[in-house]
Amino acid sequence: MDIDGGRQVYLPRCNGDVDDDGRERRTGTVWTATAHIITAVIGSGVLSLAWAMAQLGWVAGPLSLVLFAAVTFYTCGLLADCYRVGDPVSGKRNYTFTEAVQAYLGGWHVWFCGFCQYVMMFGTSIGYTITASISAAAVKKSNCFHWHGHKTDCRQLLSPYIIAFGAVQVIFCQVPNFHKLSWLSAVAAVMSFSYATIAVGLSLAQTISGPTGKTSLTGTEVGVDLNSSQKVWMTFQALGNVAFAYSYAIILIEIQDTLASPPVESKTMRRATVMGISTTTAFYMLCGCLGYSAFGNAADGNILTGFGFYEPYWLVDFANVCIVVHLVGGFQVFCQPLFAAVEGGVARRYPALARDRAVLFRLVWRTAFVGLVTLLAMLMPFFNSILGFLGSIAFWPLTVFFPVEMYIRQRQIPRFSTKWVALQSLSFVCFLVTVAACAASMVGVRDSLKHYTPFKTKI
Repeated sequence: MDIDGGRQVYLPRCNGDVDDDGRERRTGTVWTATAHIITAVIGSGVLSLAWAMAQLGWVAGPLSLVLFAAVTFYTCGLLADCYRVGDPVSGKRNYTFTEAVQAYLGGWHVWFCGFCQYVMMFGTSIGYTITASISAAAVKKSNCFHWHGHKTDCRQLLSPYIIAFGAVQVIFCQVPNFHKLSWLSAVAAVMSFSYATIAVGLSLAQTISGPTGKTSLTGTEVGVDLNSSQKVWMTFQALGNVAFAYSYAIILIEIQDTLASPPVESKTMRRATVMGISTTTAFYMLCGCLGYSAFGNAADGNILTGFGFYEPYWLVDFANVCIVVHLVGGFQVFCQPLFAAVEGGVARRYPALARDRAVLFRLVWRTAFVGLVTLLAMLMPFFNSILGFLGSIAFWPLTVFFPVEMYIRQRQIPRFSTKWVALQSLSFVCFLVTVAACAASMVGVRDSLKHYTPFKTKI
């Protein structure tokens, strides 16, 4: 399947017969689609859910998870109906999210869709660099605590780990079609499930054995943990972190393009979405609620690197290694569409360069890109603020706005009719949440910069 910008991921299909579009017959089922959804959704976003729960409390925390799950399920159902143009059984297929936007909306919507996707991909590459580097540093920190005692100053300078991660990515960026390797998604799935399950297990063990942190219905307390303005900003930033944990709409069309028919692909995709979102929400509830129960309002931004867990140190080490391995591949998956877009544009504008200096251009451009990402990660190594920003910019435009607008255009829903007003109201409310979460994340970055010395951050 072709993911926007030139990135292609080939999922297993049988040889032989072809489908109505001349491609190999699709063999995907509701179970394979569900597996792809779960793999896509469960990732590094799960690490911040205990912190998000601490900001929101026992009432708003679980409620926000349920609401984001409900909105994601509903809008993904609308998006699934847009897989085919015209007849839902025999209409022309859209193979990517952008193709669907082009087919139904066109014009400036296509430019805006591409802008949102590429901003999210660029931002995610920075976020993954920060997260992987923190986890790599946490491995050495964990061993230091184990061998020298929990009161030892085991803080690690973060910049060398960011540089090392960047150096690895410079090499992998030059490997032809690295993102197409068949084992990449399998490794990512195993790694993400491993560290997420370990986080849940350690949180449960801490909750049972104690000691546990102080919790409340409203989360962090004004006047005790923070002031009133900080409470407001942290609440919206936490919503951005929750939104990041549910961002998968961008690849829904690609997953749907693997499904066999009959039954109609949209019907199968809706069933898969119910099963996938239900499973991940249950998993998120466990991770967020157990993490909050274990550490209370003092829950760290990253549950596996804040060192509420000291022992078994080898298990904490293994979880953090899983994060690093997952994000090494994840970085490539998000960067390849950007590489393809830039290199394709250069090839069209300067065909001689693409023909005679393609390898040199790719070496220079991709190395420069990774260098920029590495520099920005060292300048802004703020885990929760970056995740909140990424979640906010991905949530409204890609998860809500485009599916709603395409569905309205497809069904030709009259302006100001009851359904039109309801859909636009949903979009507007989600837009306000996105703006608030984005602003809160920027405030978080600003506040962090007040107590920050460039290139000397320690964790």
